[in-house]
Amino acid sequence: MYENSAREERAVSPGGVLWTVSVAQLMVSLDVSVVNVALPSMRTALGFDDSGLSWVVNAYTLTFGGLLLLGGRAADRFGRRPLLLIGLALFGITSLLGGLAQDPGQLIAARAVQGVGAALIAPAALAVLTTSFPAGPQRGKALGVYSAVTAGGAAVGVVVGGLLTEYINWRWVMLVNVPMALAGMWLARRHVAAAGAGDTARKLDVVGAILATLGTSLLVFALVRTETESWGSASTIGGLAVAAVLLTGFFVYEGTAAKEPLLRLRVLTHRSVAGANLYMMMVSITIFTSFYFVSLYLQQVLGFGALSAGLAFLPFCLGLVVGSLYAVKLLARFSPRQLLIVGGIIGAAGMYWFSLIRPTGTFQVDVLGPSLVTSFGIGPLLVPIANAATAGVAPNEAGMASGLLNSARQLGGSIGLAAMSTVAAAATSNGPATDSAAARLTEGYGRVFASNSGLLVFAVLVAVFLLPRTSPSPLPGPAGRKDGGPGPHPRSRSTEATPAKRS
Repeated sequence: MYENSAREERAVSPGGVLWTVSVAQLMVSLDVSVVNVALPSMRTALGFDDSGLSWVVNAYTLTFGGLLLLGGRAADRFGRRPLLLIGLALFGITSLLGGLAQDPGQLIAARAVQGVGAALIAPAALAVLTTSFPAGPQRGKALGVYSAVTAGGAAVGVVVGGLLTEYINWRWVMLVNVPMALAGMWLARRHVAAAGAGDTARKLDVVGAILATLGTSLLVFALVRTETESWGSASTIGGLAVAAVLLTGFFVYEGTAAKEPLLRLRVLTHRSVAGANLYMMMVSITIFTSFYFVSLYLQQVLGFGALSAGLAFLPFCLGLVVGSLYAVKLLARFSPRQLLIVGGIIGAAGMYWFSLIRPTGTFQVDVLGPSLVTSFGIGPLLVPIANAATAGVAPNEAGMASGLLNSARQLGGSIGLAAMSTVAAAATSNGPATDSAAARLTEGYGRVFASNSGLLVFAVLVAVFLLPRTSPSPLPGPAGRKDGGPGPHPRSRSTEATPAKRS
């Protein structure tokens, strides 16, 4: 049995692992934004009302964000390849069902289960990457490609959604995932080590998983509801209160009663991990809300069509991808902390430029210029964030750290979009009655971009005061081990914790 595992490990190549992770992450990132442009066509074809249509996005967001921690911990316990294969299969099947949906309920249900698949794929893919490449230049280059795919996938999704909707039909924004899922499964079976499960005799923290999932899902649900309910309404306050109780219960249980915790709380006391996740939340809010509100500004104020609006994001996509790839070279000369400080300042300047948009603006001045500045600032941030979020974490808990980072990204974007929608709505409704509709909309969007600029300034302060100046040391484990592991288990060694060898 050991010899079979060894043969499979020798067959794994770094390039194959990188291809596998890139395809899986591209599919997950693409699906965050690809449906946005197709929403009006979905409403017409399936008979959605305005409130029901939003759940095409929200159903995916809720399950994706709410189950990421569980997905990361399950990958540590049962192996990254099995969880990756299950997630890809689930994602592909539900994409097919969603593309064939005949009524709103079928599409929303498919999107919800699609989010479950994404919650299995994302942490497993990042854990495979970080445990297959040795720390140093090789891992830095791999994380650069991963970050470029993550950033570019979400951005290109807007363009792909416009092209598919305009030239084929809306169903293909779902069906396009099917061949990608099949390709990802083929690559995973070929290039990801079959071994890699932790101590499978130990059970998952079911109580912690329930508390975390219900708490985060209810938090996102309550915030999403603020689009139709006021912040002071009984439903909003009640939902937030119950979410706070559940999440508090989760942290108390994890720290006191859980024998096999879903999240080791001492990980959050690690300056690098805590700082990187907080920084990621600020960046995620900025990226999610920028895609959404810049798209609205292009279509509702400047009069762009859906396809033209999607193509207008290409410079932003290019800046993110180039910045992510160039970050690898920058990391050879500068520390992650230095890159996060400088990149955050540049991104904040770009967001401030965005806040100056005009009702009679032009694409070149009001969109292209700030898009390039913002993307060149944010693009180089994604690699050092991922590096810092997994630094000092034991290989057998890489899935947990990856799930935590992906939770920060997804929930940060979801919470931020709900909150910024309220900011925009308040500014729009409180504008002078003599202003045109375009002027009031522009005022609301400008407030959002100004808020994003402030969030990136806060992220810079996090990097200055929270992130360590030197590389973090491994976290001590509960039995005194520096690898953070649960104690000596001779049969729980993971082949994925060993650097992949070139075939």
